[in-house]
Amino acid sequence: MTSKIPFLKVTSVHKDVSERLLKINPILAVEVRRILDENKAERHIRGGMATKLKYSHEKQDKVV
Repeated sequence: MTSKIPFLKVTSVHKDVSERLLKINPILAVEVRRILDENKAERHIRGGMATKLKYSHEKQDKVV
């Protein structure tokens, strides 16, 4: 018999990390929170860079 892990949404994982970890290991929770906040602040930049890269490849394919 295999146990199935329920599908976890990213928001629930972030909530677990920010709330439950704080109770379990407060020092680690502070470090994790800093990393999550940094990633959240930078994700729009990474998305823009990915889009730019995608279209630059398409442009090169048309030229060649």
